[in-house]
Amino acid sequence: MAEHLIEPTQLENDVMDALSEVLDPELGIDMVNLGLIYGVKVTDGACLITMTLTTMGCPIGDILHDAITQAAEAVAGISSCEINLVWEPVWDISRMSRYAKVALGIHE
Repeated sequence: MAEHLIEPTQLENDVMDALSEVLDPELGIDMVNLGLIYGVKVTDGACLITMTLTTMGCPIGDILHDAITQAAEAVAGISSCEINLVWEPVWDISRMSRYAKVALGIHE
């Protein structure tokens, strides 16, 4: 049976747009283009962001957590933000956008 993908709501798209402004301070590329944001779900103003980091024990994890929370909560209609940090599926460079790969000099 085929999976049915649910289209993101406008509010969820607005959160993703806000997250595209959150830069990884080490790489200078935003979280969305790096492929670190796996999903955004908004229910009654409460935002749940499922994401990962490039490596377990990432030293800037706390900085990114705070920046992501602030960006999401700055979106009109978002009253709170929770981050679900996951390690599966494992992040790798295939999750990066073409923009991020070009900016980092990665040629596949």
